[in-house]
This record gives sequence, structure tokens and C-alpha cells, in this order.
Amino acid sequence: MSKSQQLTQLSKFLSEGIQAYAMKALQTIQLSYKHTIKSWFNRHSVQSFVSLFLIGAFLSIAVASCSGSSSASKNDVKLKLVSFSVPKAAHDQIIPKFVEKWKQEHNQNVTFEQSYGGSGAQTAVIIAGSQEADIVHLALPLDVNKIQQAGLIKSGWEIKAPRSGIVSRSVAAIVTHQGNPKSINTWADLAKDGVKVIAANPKTSGIAIWEFLAFWGSVTLTGGDEATALDYVTKVYKNTPILTKDAREASYLFFQKGEGDVLINYENEVILAEKTGTKLPYVVPQVNISIDNPVAIVDKNVDKHGTREVAQAFVDFLYSTEAQREFAKLQYRPVNPTVTQEVASQHPPIKTLFTSQDLGGWDIIQNKFFGNGAIFDKVQAASKA
Repeated sequence: MSKSQQLTQLSKFLSEGIQAYAMKALQTIQLSYKHTIKSWFNRHSVQSFVSLFLIGAFLSIAVASCSGSSSASKNDVKLKLVSFSVPKAAHDQIIPKFVEKWKQEHNQNVTFEQSYGGSGAQTAVIIAGSQEADIVHLALPLDVNKIQQAGLIKSGWEIKAPRSGIVSRSVAAIVTHQGNPKSINTWADLAKDGVKVIAANPKTSGIAIWEFLAFWGSVTLTGGDEATALDYVTKVYKNTPILTKDAREASYLFFQKGEGDVLINYENEVILAEKTGTKLPYVVPQVNISIDNPVAIVDKNVDKHGTREVAQAFVDFLYSTEAQREFAKLQYRPVNPTVTQEVASQHPPIKTLFTSQDLGGWDIIQNKFFGNGAIFDKVQAASKA
């Protein structure tokens, strides 16, 4: 039990003890009340009247003090939210709504300490203990699984939350410069000679893993074998001269610096850039992967901080219609069915939408593609040869 929890229980014990003592004293006074009044009228004793008045005043103050303490504001609570970089704008809108709701319902102030960065890098610092996250919102379930394997999150986190723990969703988009001079329209076009691809690093970035899986699945889930897929992704990464640390950096190089011929990014990021004035041609491939972003409570940390109740309430709030509408405003494909229907016309339908399960699930994906010496490392080595 934390020090703050011990102090809270001690305060509650003392408050209840004082209130019980006061009420018992009041009951004693009530039993002798008639006798006291009768004695006063018989003797006209000023001393008795003063004594009775003072006792009554004391009891009134004691009971009022106990009653007032029960309605006073609870101690403030602080939550640490660690997230991948992209959802920051959504959280900036959602968090104040939750804080206001919690204050109204529980008379308690909640503050948030927030950290944003590449999903893989964020996962690493949480496991190392330098970020004691209460809640994580990461780019892919694989990163949450890594935190679980480190003993910070209890097993079965994905079946304890709504929507299998997925709170935001997108798909992959291919972005080109004005006029699309290299005629890049499909996944296959990324492997053409002379095409420069801007992509992130799967060792530090969630979107980079989704990119790789989109490349691979575009071959293996449309009739191609794994040898063909390996040849294809090797050519794509030969066309990728630098791997950025996260999606934000990749977007900056492409949109602001004008580097590369093509950028693979989240659909929501591309549409949002278009709405804010950076309008570039893009295509959402008809063979695509469902990019599922999970949220989870870090059990070891919330128990240490005494924040489980409010952390769980915030996670639940993220699935609400109100919060999902904020994700939708930022062009995510919402997971709340009501909001999904509201924004369905804003997103193009996809002919073949596959998931991580279609590629074997995250345990297989990690070992097969991203473990030390696995397929991605071999692709990297071949692309640099």
C-alpha cells in the first residue's frame, strides 16, 4: 500500500472516530435533556444554562466538521500517459473533457503527464522503467505485448477491454508529390527503379511495422508466395535511403523538406495534412492492412501509484461516443459503431482489408519478421549490399 493510501485511510479512520464520539455524546445529552431543563427552571440556574449552551455549541461544531470533511475535495491525482506520436492532437481534445467529467462526478482534480514519440522507443523506456506510465496508447498490440512480457501488464489485457483493446484505427496510404512524376499508384510501384521511398524504422516506429506488413501482405494475400514477397520488400527497402525514427519525422522530411518521391503514412495523417493546407495526391490501396492502435493500463504502475480507478475510467472514456468523435475529427476510422456510421462516407471502402491475424498473429509476426536475425534484418542487409 502506498504512503498516500495509508494517509487517506488514517484520515478516514480519525474522521469516523470523531464523528462517532460526537454522536454518542449527543445521544447522552438528549437522554438528560429533559432533566437538565427541568432542573434549570426549578433553580433558575444561569450556570446550568451556560453549560448546556456550550455543550450544544461544541457538538454542533464537531458534527458539522465531520460532515464537511466528507464532502471536501479528494486529493488530486496525476496520470502518466505514454503514447506514440500521432494521437497527440486527439488527446489534447479528449483529456480536458475527461478531466471535467471526473471532477463533476467525483469532486477530484485529475492532471495528466504526457509523453509522445515513436511507439517502439516508448515501449523500450517503459520496460526500462524511465517512464512509469499508468496508461499506454501505442501504435500496435505487439508493443503492449512486450510490456506484458516484461511483467508490467497482466496477461489477457486485450480481452479485458472493449474492442480487444483497440481504441483507434487507420489504414496505409501512398502519398506522392504534385503531378506524381514517378507514376506511383500501387504497392508494386514502390519497387520500381529510381523511386525514393520515405519510411520509418521498424526498430523504433509502429508505423514502420505496419508498412512492412502491408508490403508483405500485398503479395502473400493476393496469391504470391513468400519468396516473391521477400524479393519485393528487399527492392522496396533498397529504394529507402534513410529510415526515420517515427511517422512524424517521415512526414516532416516529405512534406516540409520535399524529400523522396513517395511517403507511406497513416490515412488519417494524410487527410489531416490535406485539411490543414498541405494538399498532395495520395491513394489508399485496395489491398490494405487494418492499422489497429491499442490502449492498456500498466498494472504494476497504477497499483504503485494508487491510480487504477481513474486510469480505468479514462480508458473506458476513450471508447465513448464523445471521445471517438474526437478521433474521427482527426480522420481515424473509429471503433465505436455509432461514430463509425457517422463518418463512413469520409473513408473510401477497401476491397481486401487484412489484419495482423491474417499474417499469423503478433507472436508469429515478431519472431518471423522483427526478431534479431529475422526477415527484416535479412532484408536490411540485402538492401545495403
